[in-house]
Amino acid sequence: MSIEDDVALLERVPTLRLLGTAALRMLAIGSEQRDVARDDVLFSIGDDADSGFIVQHGTFQISFEDGSGAEIVAGPGALIGELALVVPMQRPATAVALEHCSVIRIARSLFQRVLESDPAAARRLRDEFASRTSQIASDIVMAGAKLST
Repeated sequence: MSIEDDVALLERVPTLRLLGTAALRMLAIGSEQRDVARDDVLFSIGDDADSGFIVQHGTFQISFEDGSGAEIVAGPGALIGELALVVPMQRPATAVALEHCSVIRIARSLFQRVLESDPAAARRLRDEFASRTSQIASDIVMAGAKLST
């Protein structure tokens, strides 16, 4: 894929779209493409997470091994490991390719350099994360209220 194709793919990701075209271009130039064969593991629960992945082609099964049995299927345009772009952490899930896949790997160090070079983009991202956190807190309060009745 060309840089312009990569930028177009990054623009489809709601979180990344907030950064703007110039920042997305820097991410596209600095990121790397990886191919993942069917049944191969992209990452496993407990792995150190130093990057996020945007699915270009194919689908991944994301399994959370926390006893909940929760699973998600992530396809083209999905951002896997979003939080790892901004904070050091361990992977909370395992991602396995359901078919031949390709991903764009964005290293946390690259993502942070892009945010440092564009404070307005960093503020937009911070505001988005704050809004999501507020919504999650509200959802928890509502769920708690329903459980106590």
